[in-house]
Amino acid sequence: MSEIRVRPKLVVDGADRAIAFYEEVLGASLQTRHVMGEAVVFAELELPGGDVLQLKDADAVDRPPGDGGAGVIIDVLCEDPDALVQRAVERGAELLIEVADQPYGARQGRVRDPFGHLWIVGTAVTKSDAEVQAALDAWSSARPQ
Repeated sequence: MSEIRVRPKLVVDGADRAIAFYEEVLGASLQTRHVMGEAVVFAELELPGGDVLQLKDADAVDRPPGDGGAGVIIDVLCEDPDALVQRAVERGAELLIEVADQPYGARQGRVRDPFGHLWIVGTAVTKSDAEVQAALDAWSSARPQ
């Protein structure tokens, strides 16, 4: 099996406040931050030991803890998300979002495992930070409000 990386993604109310908190408390350093409108849809912080913590603002799909949401999404980076999602579904996971090419340069899908945890399964993003933000801006403006 090819290399697989798993990274926690926290769903929060107030991503920019959370970024500041994790910088101050954990010594994290912001590596990437992307928005759609005013909402942070992806931020990645590097921790002093080299681990990565991701976070995003809560929305209608990803609700924060205490509002019926899980609060944590497990992000799985792999070479073949289609096969991994298929294996998960065959073993009882619920397919939430089909694996597909995304406008920000990754191929991703989403499942809920049999224990209730959300997983985003996908390939690495292939675009630069500026290209990702431009793709998100275009995608956001094309979505119905």
